[in-house]
Amino acid sequence: MPYDEELAARIRDLMARERGVSEKKMFGGLAFLVDGNMSVAASGQGGLLVRVDPDESDALLGKPGVGLMEMGGRSMAGWLRVEADAVHTKKQLAPWVKRGVAFARSLPPKS
Repeated sequence: MPYDEELAARIRDLMARERGVSEKKMFGGLAFLVDGNMSVAASGQGGLLVRVDPDESDALLGKPGVGLMEMGGRSMAGWLRVEADAVHTKKQLAPWVKRGVAFARSLPPKS
């Protein structure tokens, strides 16, 4: 399943004023990187991938439609999957994008 182009466009709009943003196809979707660090992605499996502080993962799992991202059969703290229905509106999507951008900015820039 290809990533949701409409979701990617909505993410792009929310990130339009951010500096250091680039886009890269990864994880079967379209990732939005900030200074080379992934912040969020329109997932190829539907919905949104968000990179967060691993220490916040457990608390965020209580939010509707949120689970740990699995890669190669392993769940990874700090990488969350948010179902499409949970980011249907701008009001739902914007806080996740903001959270992903903030965490990516907390990391050292990659060249």
